[in-house]
Amino acid sequence: MVSRRTLLQAGGAALAAGGLGISLPGRSDAAPARPAAPLLPSFGRPTRLDVADVSSLDGNDQLLLTTLQGVVNRRRPRLYFNFDEGDVDLRWLPGTGASVTRHDRALDLVARYRAETRGAILHDPEAPDSVNVATTLAGLENAVVATAEQAREHRLKTVVDLRGRFDADDVLATYRWQLDHLFPRCTHTLLAGLPPTRTVRSNSVRWREIARETERVRDSSNRQVRTFDLSAETADGDGVYLRFQDSFGDDGWGASVGSVTVTADGSEVIASFVPGTAAEAPHLFDGSNSSIGGDANRFCDGDGYFIYHFTPPAGTQQLLVEVELWNQYLVSATTTAPTRVEPFPCFRDYAVASRAMVLWLPPSGETGTLLDEIFSRVTPTTPYAGWFSNDVAGEWGGVDRASRHGIEVVPADFYMNGTVHAGVPAKISDKARPRPKAPLRNRVYLTLTVGEGDNIQYCQRRMRNIWDDPARGRVPVNWTVSPLLADIGPALLAYYQATATDNDLLIAGPSGAGYTYPGSWPEGTLDSYTELTGHFLRRTGMDLVYAYNPRNAAGDGWIPFDERVVRSYRENTPLRGIIQSWETGDLQSRPAGIPVLGNFFPQGKAAEYRDALLRHIEGWDRAAPLFVAGAVNAWSWTPSDIAELCDLLGEPFEVVRGDTFFDLVNRTEAGSRQ
Repeated sequence: MVSRRTLLQAGGAALAAGGLGISLPGRSDAAPARPAAPLLPSFGRPTRLDVADVSSLDGNDQLLLTTLQGVVNRRRPRLYFNFDEGDVDLRWLPGTGASVTRHDRALDLVARYRAETRGAILHDPEAPDSVNVATTLAGLENAVVATAEQAREHRLKTVVDLRGRFDADDVLATYRWQLDHLFPRCTHTLLAGLPPTRTVRSNSVRWREIARETERVRDSSNRQVRTFDLSAETADGDGVYLRFQDSFGDDGWGASVGSVTVTADGSEVIASFVPGTAAEAPHLFDGSNSSIGGDANRFCDGDGYFIYHFTPPAGTQQLLVEVELWNQYLVSATTTAPTRVEPFPCFRDYAVASRAMVLWLPPSGETGTLLDEIFSRVTPTTPYAGWFSNDVAGEWGGVDRASRHGIEVVPADFYMNGTVHAGVPAKISDKARPRPKAPLRNRVYLTLTVGEGDNIQYCQRRMRNIWDDPARGRVPVNWTVSPLLADIGPALLAYYQATATDNDLLIAGPSGAGYTYPGSWPEGTLDSYTELTGHFLRRTGMDLVYAYNPRNAAGDGWIPFDERVVRSYRENTPLRGIIQSWETGDLQSRPAGIPVLGNFFPQGKAAEYRDALLRHIEGWDRAAPLFVAGAVNAWSWTPSDIAELCDLLGEPFEVVRGDTFFDLVNRTEAGSRQ
């Protein structure tokens, strides 16, 4: 067991002084119906921006610049950075309305704005979570976050030196110290959840393909122990890196590993483990893009991956790896370290400018208990902006924990230049789109919804890319967006409203004013969330929502919305219908008088989606209309793919916008009651 140590050493008293002797606020079970001030803060209108490209800089330099951006832009937004190797950040720049001065050397801006900072908070490269503590301190002390070398190079005075203060292996103690000593000085209207580091791929690595599943296997039917010969990789002294990926990145059934055994020269076992155990940890080189499944397995989907590192004894001639492996796997090997770890710089400008406490606590075990305590110290409807560790499992656990404390999540960890975008004035329409009329016939009415809109970084980046597809507008599509963009990115939301075609309908992403599971909210606080949602829906002209609820006890499905939840939506929002995440498409109910349809989410691209729809309606007797709320994978589909699907659909399908869809649902149900 890792022992805890005293985190404040000599000289540390000054660091703690600002937080000692201040009582922490208690928890209130009441929240205002809507924020008296913006839920997510802005920092004024940008009128002149210094713009630079930082996409080629490493994480330390980007961290220095984004924390500088937070300090500078808090007073008045003047710094704007392009993080994207493409141009998506720059595509939003004209919409700011600011005059622009471009700089070829981004780091020159440190000297230009150095006088506006008190100096540098030095993080400890040996203790990754010190990056988050340093970011919190940067917001409190009007300082940047830097390494000691950067501080010397840029002539930055050291405000606080965190080197040696924290035990890298005792994350719990690090964030406990921050909660006790820094949180009293932070804003209590926003929490930020950001990974302290990121893994960056090395472009020069050459991989040798070992094995590949060439069929679309999604049912574990190919599960077996496979033996891979890595003897060709034993000559290099750095050992062997074994990478697992998804051989089909478009349908979510990537490589899944149940056990690993590595043997040198036929007899010496140098590794033997089951994923998720302590025995795996020494060999897991990079697992940040993978998850642990319920079958004691590690898996990755889409563009995810995970990498193991094995070091055979010197002189090893034969190296064999036995892997229990299934689904759509792609396995490759190299002898060159394929990645490096560096600070995660994104969204830190907004956290610094807001003076938010920054944390990264896995939502399970002891760290989950500390996360509970942090959530309990803010009032209901306080946003948690950022994300959670451990991919999908972290999402479910983290969002559920937040929901149980009345906290909504704003996925924002890759949202760039938030301190600028929040202050750009824009005309946001509060009018619902005119609803196209459609005759009610005995057909299969299909409405297609592109997910991920709760994710403001998706709205800023991926959505802009696919929105610009020339095929958009050919067929009716519902686009989920976050109504919270009205606060943190009004010009982004206004752009989507202004450029939408008659076939594009913006609806609220999960589950309204922030990503949450309404069924997990305490009885006394649920109305505060739906009141907040109602405020933002009326402000943005939305009257449909794509919503989530907690997973069921078995973990293989979702809990349907009940009367309590939907009544709260009905009483406090203008919603005319709810599409609930369901995947199998067999939910249609009307609690509290609002129609709720569970989505249908088949895997694959257009032809497979069409085939799944045909199987789904096989039992339909054609005696009455049938309604299917289809989900579209925002990360792997484009409007061209959606148009291709619609071209493949003939009788008896009719594709309609979501507002028309729910109008037809209501008319059908009204007719059945007569």
